[in-house]
Amino acid sequence: MITFPRRPADRSAQPVPSVVSRRGVLVSGLAAGAALALPGCSVTGTAQTGGKGSGSGTLHALFMQQAGYSTQNVRAMTTAFAKAHPDIKVVPTFVTYEALHDKIVTAAAAGTYDVVVIDCIWPAEFAGTNIVTDLTGRYPAGWRDGDILKGALTTAEYGGKYYGVPWGMDTKFFYANEAILTKAGVDATSLDTWSGVLEAARKVKAKAGVKYPLAWSWSQAEALMCDYAQLVGAFGGSFLDSSGGLALNKGGAVTALEWMRKTITDGLTNPASTTFLEADVEKTMNNGQAAMALNWTYYLASSNDPKNSKVVGDIRIQRTPAGPQGKRPGVNGSMALSVAHGSKNQDAAWTYLKWMTSEAQVDPYAAGALPIWAASYQKSSVTKSAPETFAAAAGQLDDLIARPQVANYNGVSKVIQAELQKALLGDKSPQAALDDAVKTATPLLKS
Repeated sequence: MITFPRRPADRSAQPVPSVVSRRGVLVSGLAAGAALALPGCSVTGTAQTGGKGSGSGTLHALFMQQAGYSTQNVRAMTTAFAKAHPDIKVVPTFVTYEALHDKIVTAAAAGTYDVVVIDCIWPAEFAGTNIVTDLTGRYPAGWRDGDILKGALTTAEYGGKYYGVPWGMDTKFFYANEAILTKAGVDATSLDTWSGVLEAARKVKAKAGVKYPLAWSWSQAEALMCDYAQLVGAFGGSFLDSSGGLALNKGGAVTALEWMRKTITDGLTNPASTTFLEADVEKTMNNGQAAMALNWTYYLASSNDPKNSKVVGDIRIQRTPAGPQGKRPGVNGSMALSVAHGSKNQDAAWTYLKWMTSEAQVDPYAAGALPIWAASYQKSSVTKSAPETFAAAAGQLDDLIARPQVANYNGVSKVIQAELQKALLGDKSPQAALDDAVKTATPLLKS
């Protein structure tokens, strides 16, 4: 069984200008300064100019020390790189996710790091403030033509350009308790659609003695944004329109929220979901108190750990169910490796980055993070540790929906979370809540 490291709870939004940081276990934000919002400017207000360099010398790289590739994995990859490239020395630094964003921002002015790992919600901010480099011109053609999973490519993309290379994939999958479904007489194939999921939930409630068949991460936190994004995609909605304005008060984005609220009023979703983060969903599923849920890649291993699970062997993993038009994207929860804009040795940094993201390097560590390469999912040496997970991931990672790529993501996300919560609690209609979200968050797009 695959043993993906436990994902940090509610990993996402980090501080941006004039916004206090939040996240389930969130870091207290550093003041980033008004200049951070000025496109084309550094954090000091002066355009940062790196250099291609000699292609050799010493590089400093900043990594995250939890989830995905472990510090041991990174050091092993880097050691192998040093043997193949003796003219380039790499000095890695590891920080917690909670400290990562601020570390990148505060170090940018001095050009401290040459390579940095970034979250998929930061490209808009970091591209607009010249913190990371546009690598589009360095991408081999094959990467965009199918070598890298299509959904994975969105991890470091902003405005049609690539500001890094995806590295360590994650998304939310759909999990179901087969023992409970069998007791209720549910055909597992019916779970391929969200309408089928609701019908299955009704049968489970009536025949299997599970009061609330569905559990969700719907606390007023980034976890809610992740679940909502997955449903927005399934119902054909969008966070942004073609001009970059907020569009979540239209079409499928409204339908998704109406659907979410109705699962509560119909008694299919545990109402405590409005207080749940992913760890709470994990516990509820592991106790057999829910039959179906969304969660990150790590959950299958958790469900099969007898130390914390009463449902060992009962949980199946699959792609997220499809909406009315057959759309079934997963939310992008991945990371990328980027070249810092202030690096004075960008050629060497690119050499290292390309090595670290290559098939040869990531495949041996697939038990720690899902690979970005389509070919990896056809290799038994890679997939044998968890064939069900890799089968689901091969399709899911080729179709991911990004949360809104805006520079002030944290501020925008907080507004949307608050309004989603009001709709889920019945304080506002879904339409009114999303109208208010757009009205309140739109000024933040320019901040």
